[in-house]
Parts: sequence; C-alpha cells; structure tokens
Amino acid sequence: MNIGVLALQGDVREHLAALAESDVLARPVRRPEELADVEALVIPGGESTAISNLAVSFGLLDPIRKRIADGMPVYGSCAGMIMLASTVLDGRPDQESFQGIDMTVRRNAFGRQVDSFEAPVHIDDIAGDDFHAVFIRAPWVEEVGGDVRVLGRVSDGPAAGRIVAVRQGNLLATAFHPELTGDLRVHRYFVEMVRQAA
Repeated sequence: MNIGVLALQGDVREHLAALAESDVLARPVRRPEELADVEALVIPGGESTAISNLAVSFGLLDPIRKRIADGMPVYGSCAGMIMLASTVLDGRPDQESFQGIDMTVRRNAFGRQVDSFEAPVHIDDIAGDDFHAVFIRAPWVEEVGGDVRVLGRVSDGPAAGRIVAVRQGNLLATAFHPELTGDLRVHRYFVEMVRQAA
C-alpha cells in the first residue's frame, strides 16, 4: 500500500517516518504524476498559505480535489486540516483549499507561535489513553456539516471543548501534530481507513 505525503512545505519527514513505522510504503508527492501513484495522501502541518500557493504552482490543487471527490483517503494535520476545510476563517483572500471536509476552520485559532501548547485529547474510535497533543499555531473547527463526525475535543484548560479532530468518510483531520510525539495511533488509524477504502 502506497501512501503519499504532500511534500511542498512543512513537517514532511516526520509523517514519512510515522507512516513507515505503521508498515506502509510512504513516499513524497510533489507532482501530479506522483499523486497518481499513491492510494492515499497525508497533508502535513506547516504554513497553510504556503501550501496553498505551492499546490497551485505545482499543478496539484485540482488533481488533489478530484482525487478527494473520487474517494481517495486523506489525512491532514494542523495546516493539513486547514487545507481540507470547505471554509477557512482568518486566511488570505486568495487562499485555496482542497474543499474536502464540510467544516469551518479558523487559522491560528489558539494564537501565535509563542502560544503553542500541549494538552490531552481523547479521540473517539482510537483505544487507549488520551493523546498528548502538540498544538503549534493550530487551527480549531468552528462548525461542521451533518456528514462530519467530531472525533476529538481539547479536554481541559482555556481551550476546553474546542473541536480538534474530525472525520468525514475517507477524510481525517487533526489540529495537532501526532507525527511529533512518537504516538503512532492516529497514523495507524488512518492506515486502517485506507485499507478499508481499498
């Protein structure tokens, strides 16, 4: 099973390593022909405006949108969550997204880089303790459509109750960065989603 990681900007290596540890073949995707060779895609954390601009420049925006519409499984973390949203608040007027998940996401909702934090997050469908979730200039989900399942919310602290993990069909998104913690459960959950879709 081949899973691509969108390798335009952001923490690409960390996702490639987490997928490799989850027993799948992971490869970077920078061109439409590389996208055609993978069964699923991970959109990493980074800077959503840069990813948006580069997706347009590299000719990937429309091909990814089409693959999503055709049912390709995609997981987005942090900026990847923003890129999967149907509506983005506090983005640039010209910012594009892949329009996958029926949700409204607010960029940098938790604050600037200096406001980055870690918090426990329980994720429905994934067994075990709460995730030790790392939030870096993270978004949160303001609202979701009827077909979107809320999988996780911040458990405590000033952001308690904020939606930070969602799923819609073959699409998964988290506001936090599991690839930075060594906890592979989100990646393994996504790999199982890809297997079921196949």
